[in-house]
Amino acid sequence: MRCNKALRLHNLPSKDWTVVGPGCSPPTSPPTWTPWTRLLGLHDIPDLAGAEPTTMRYRLYHLPAELTRHARRRWLTLSRTWPWRDAFATCWHCLGILPAPT
Repeated sequence: MRCNKALRLHNLPSKDWTVVGPGCSPPTSPPTWTPWTRLLGLHDIPDLAGAEPTTMRYRLYHLPAELTRHARRRWLTLSRTWPWRDAFATCWHCLGILPAPT
């Protein structure tokens, strides 16, 4: 419950998942993003392996970065002075090498 409050799920149009619709189904809802991100992407980083949603939001989700496009590719440039730059890069790499769901 504390995690749901931290993720601001009280802003959803309804408490019933059938009314909210498939755009926010339980497997793709915000309460499942944080545990899966911690489990699959941050298991090697002791500071963030058991982090609360507010810590994840402060350290990983609000990142000082610039997303640019060049030569049909997208580049994510992180700030060099950001303290959690290596943690985000490790998480991004771990999540990027996961196989596509079938």
